Amino acid sequence: MVNHRGGVKMIYFDNAATSFPKPEIVYDRIMEVMKEYGANPGRAGHKMALRAGRDIYETREMVSKLFNIKNPMNVIFTFNCTDSLNLGIKGLLKPGDHVIATSMEHNSVLRPLKHLEKEGVEVTIVQGDSKGRIDPLDIEKAIKSNTKMIITVHVSNLTGTILPIKEIGSIAKKHGIIYLVDGAQSAGVYDIDVEEMNIDLLAFPGHKGLLGPQGTGGLYIREGLELKELKEGGTGSVSDILYQPDVLPDKYESGTPNAPGIIGLGEGIKYILETGIDNIRKKEEELTAHFIEELQKIDGIKIYGPLNVKEQGAVVTINIRDEDSSEISYILDEEYDIYVRSGLHCAPLAHKTIGSFKQGAIRFSFGPFNTHEEIDLGIKAIKQISKEI
Repeated sequence: MVNHRGGVKMIYFDNAATSFPKPEIVYDRIMEVMKEYGANPGRAGHKMALRAGRDIYETREMVSKLFNIKNPMNVIFTFNCTDSLNLGIKGLLKPGDHVIATSMEHNSVLRPLKHLEKEGVEVTIVQGDSKGRIDPLDIEKAIKSNTKMIITVHVSNLTGTILPIKEIGSIAKKHGIIYLVDGAQSAGVYDIDVEEMNIDLLAFPGHKGLLGPQGTGGLYIREGLELKELKEGGTGSVSDILYQPDVLPDKYESGTPNAPGIIGLGEGIKYILETGIDNIRKKEEELTAHFIEELQKIDGIKIYGPLNVKEQGAVVTINIRDEDSSEISYILDEEYDIYVRSGLHCAPLAHKTIGSFKQGAIRFSFGPFNTHEEIDLGIKAIKQISKEI
C-alpha cells in the first residue's frame, strides 16, 4: 500500500485525474527552484532570472523530444490541458467554420464547442460504439466543404478506449483539415509523434502521465499555424510595442510563467525518458489486464470499455449492479482507503455512448507507481462490497 508523505496509508487509483505520487526528483526540483532561483524568467538580466529561463527552455526541449516536435519554440506552456484545448479551439474556429469531434470527448472540448456553436460555428459529433470506439471512416464521412478542424481525444478518460489517431491524422491531412489531439490521458504513456501522426495541435497536461505538478500543461502548434491569442500582456520581449508580439512562444504566454511547475515538469519528463515510455506502458498494461481479468470473475460487476489492453489505456470503469456509483466510491474511500472517481467524469456524452449516464460509474485509473499488490487489494475490496451491498 502507498505510505506517502504524512504517513497516510491508502491506495490511489485516480491517476486519470492527476498522477500521484510524482517521482521524488520532481518534488525536490520544485523546492530547489523556489528556494534558490525563483525569479521571474525573461523579465530581467540577472543570474536568477536567466537560470530560470534556461531551465524552462530545457523543458521545452524535452517536450519536443518526447513528441518529435522539430522546433521547441512551438511548445506553448499553459496551466493545464483544458487551457490548451481552449486556446486551440477558440484560437482557430470562426463563425461559418465546421468542426468534427466525437462522443467520447471531455467537457474541455465539448463546452468550448457549445459556446462557439452559439456564435455560428457548425459542430458535428461522431458517435462511438458501446465500447467507446470511433471508426475513422465515420469521421471522414462527416467532412464538409467548410470543415476547418477535427478534434479527438487520444485515450478516453472514461473507458480508456484508444482512438486511432494516426489514421484520423491521415484523413485530416488528405482533406487539408487541421487536426487537434487531446492527449490528456496518453501523454507520457503512449507514443505520440506529431510528424508521423499528422497532428497540427497537441494539447497535453503536465500533471498526469508526464508526472509534473498541477498547474502545468502545454499546446504544440504546428509551424505556420496562426491562432488568435486569448490573452495579451507582458512577455518580457519587444516591450516598446503596445501590441502582442507575433513571435512564439511569447504570443501565447503573457504574464509570469509557473517556473517551479514547468521546471518540475521537466524532471517528470526526464524520469519518463530514462525509465522508457515502453516500460511504463507495459507495466500499466499488466496491471490493467490483471484487474479486468479478475473483475470478470465477480458476479454483478459491469465493466465498460474494450476490455483489451491493446485497445484500452490504464482506465477501468465499472458499476456494481444498479448501485449508485457515488455510494460505492464512498465505501471504497471510507472503509478501504481506496481512492477512485465516481459520477460522470466531465464526459456526459461518453457516458451516454456507453449507457451509464443515469447511473454514473466508478473509475479506477492506474499509474506507474501502482503495484500488483494494490491491484489485488482493489479486487478484494470490490468482491467484498459486491457481496455485502
